[in-house]
Amino acid sequence: MFVWPPACRAQDEPGSDTIKRLPGFGGPGSVPGQLKRDAKLKNTLLEPYFDFKARFAKQHGFAYSIDYYPIIQTATGGADTGLEASGAFLAYFYYALAGRRSGNTGALVFQVENRHRLGNDMLPEGLGNAIDYAGFVADPYGNMPWALTNFYWEQNLLNYHLTFLAGILDATDYTNVYALVDPWTDFYNLAFSNDLTIPIPDPGLGIAIYAQFLENLYILGSLVDANGDPTKPLESFDSFFGDAAYFTSIELGWIKSLAQGYTDNIHLTFWHAAERALAKVPPGWGLAFSVNRLLAERWSPFLRAGYASDGGAFWERSVSLGCGYHYSEIINQLGFGLNWGRPSLSISGESIDNQFTAEIYTRFNLWKVFTLTPDIQLLINPALNPDKGVVAVFGLRGRISL
Repeated sequence: MFVWPPACRAQDEPGSDTIKRLPGFGGPGSVPGQLKRDAKLKNTLLEPYFDFKARFAKQHGFAYSIDYYPIIQTATGGADTGLEASGAFLAYFYYALAGRRSGNTGALVFQVENRHRLGNDMLPEGLGNAIDYAGFVADPYGNMPWALTNFYWEQNLLNYHLTFLAGILDATDYTNVYALVDPWTDFYNLAFSNDLTIPIPDPGLGIAIYAQFLENLYILGSLVDANGDPTKPLESFDSFFGDAAYFTSIELGWIKSLAQGYTDNIHLTFWHAAERALAKVPPGWGLAFSVNRLLAERWSPFLRAGYASDGGAFWERSVSLGCGYHYSEIINQLGFGLNWGRPSLSISGESIDNQFTAEIYTRFNLWKVFTLTPDIQLLINPALNPDKGVVAVFGLRGRISL
């Protein structure tokens, strides 16, 4: 369904036809999205290895990438805001088992993750609490043992205009996505990487359907387990059919073309979250709107807004705007964003103040297999303690791709 911007495709490399045919149901953070991005990476010393990967993908329909993401952050305010560090290991796999050279490809897609702290007591994921910010300044860096965050069958029909998914899904891969949604390579703050007004559950068993019609219009619907736990994949069926609590979404959108499914995209997403009795989370629903365009193959301006009525959403309302700029190679990028958010009552049990978030980052590639992303966030009037005024958060994130 979606592919990386045209300038990033591996058009002249061995095996590029296999990489380009990855249907990529979801945004740039999905398994196919990451594989397309990694296909562009080259390194003089490792060139034989990357050539082998490309040839293997072309001959056997099996593509993979192994990434490691270290991150450090610190903030100007709070009781415990020293250097907070963590890391994440991710391995992506895509195995086309049917119809490889047609528009009716069937594939097994899976992803393995491990997230862990690096030498300290606090994780960057918890830094927001230390500075009284109602949000997440480094999503999704936390502490998670080995987990199976994707394991599904993807069936494409009608030359990728119709796609079905069934299995363990990560709803963040396709719900309300846009070009700068990837939390591993784009914005750090969850206000910009997806939306805090949408209570997307952890990966779990589910189904999703995408259909494109009238060339520029599409509909995307999904139903996934609201109590998913990727660290216990063998319990997925018991949770899905036993608890019977689901997160559902329907998205209606316009795209410029199939090849620019998330770089030129306007959509409206409706979601509903069932009651989760064990977690004491009430049911709820919400709406999200997003517009994102690619201008002159370099600029990616965006405007996004969300509204939530309970359902465990972290924020009740949110408006974000910003832009990305792709300089030099398309994987080198500058991004900045501004957000206004109103946290939900579930954060403190009472009405709390609005808060504002500003973020700027730059991403540049070194030696092809290593990417570095420094970042600055300004948290204005943190909702849990607005008397702090402005708190600055400084971060440095790396990415090693093999």
